[in-house]
Amino acid sequence: MPGHFEPIRGGGAAVALDDVEISIIRSLAVQLLELIGPGPGEDASDDPLAELFAEGPSEPPADPVLRRLFPDAYTDPEQAPDSPQDAEERMAHSAEFRRFTENDLRAGKRENALAVVRTLDSLTPGGDGGAILKLTAEESRQWLGSLNDLRLAIGSRLDITDEDDTDDLYRLPDEDPRKPMVMAYLWLGGLQETLVNTLMR
Repeated sequence: MPGHFEPIRGGGAAVALDDVEISIIRSLAVQLLELIGPGPGEDASDDPLAELFAEGPSEPPADPVLRRLFPDAYTDPEQAPDSPQDAEERMAHSAEFRRFTENDLRAGKRENALAVVRTLDSLTPGGDGGAILKLTAEESRQWLGSLNDLRLAIGSRLDITDEDDTDDLYRLPDEDPRKPMVMAYLWLGGLQETLVNTLMR
């Protein structure tokens, strides 16, 4: 179990984490929450129907990490538009899609990150300072979503766009200032992979 998720009865998953690992994941999840932003404020409408049709932003976020977390729905950076008119149509469709979906996407990512923080905060330390994290099936899905978001965020900061970039990162010298972030990216990838495998059993 150390370092990787294993299935538990009821469809959940468990993993052994030491104090440093708990601290790293919690810190990253809190940073993700700060990046995503707060939920509805006190002045939010109490009308659930109004909330359902509340519009979000129509422009892509300025921060490259948020652009990776909330990409345009109708644009492909690797495929050039057929014409200027085609480009304008794609942008219009993307803006419309974003207006009606980004608020919900943000709320979902926020809930996933909060689930990570809550489950880590509920841990009871063991004798060696670490703890066994046991997740329900729903918590496991929330963790999976948040681990993916954390890797996307870190990958964006590291300018990772494909597998070749990841291979180059393995060869970074220890004195490279990106090394700690790279190690976190790779470690989270291992956790994510074992959690996926666990949920597929």
